[in-house]
Amino acid sequence: MNADFQKLFMAMMEQGTEMARMFNPALESFNPKAFEKMFPTLPADMLEMWFGKTFNRDGLDARTRLLVTLAGQVTLGAQAEAPIRLTIRHALEAGATEREIAEVIFQMSMFGGVPAMTKALELAREVFDEKSGENT
Repeated sequence: MNADFQKLFMAMMEQGTEMARMFNPALESFNPKAFEKMFPTLPADMLEMWFGKTFNRDGLDARTRLLVTLAGQVTLGAQAEAPIRLTIRHALEAGATEREIAEVIFQMSMFGGVPAMTKALELAREVFDEKSGENT
């Protein structure tokens, strides 16, 4: 980043912070990871009911629906960190494998770009590590 762009970038960040503070002072110190703790991973049967075939009898199952959701979120990049982690947790609970999740993320490099894919893979690794830590 050259110096002029750095100044512009910092001005934009400051302006965004000020806008957030004006809209809602609580947003000034918003922490997405803390926000995630409000939404637990849903049990598989509940995922199937809400995202699977209970309400969409001829549609996609919960696992597929969550993988498609993840694909869209990956293209949003870093602004979707909390939803990506939550969707990965739910996809695992609905029966998706780590390999399937990684393949979906990798495929999105063509649409969201390599940085978005890389960030999403890092987030997936965090969730996979959390999950393996729960099983020990």
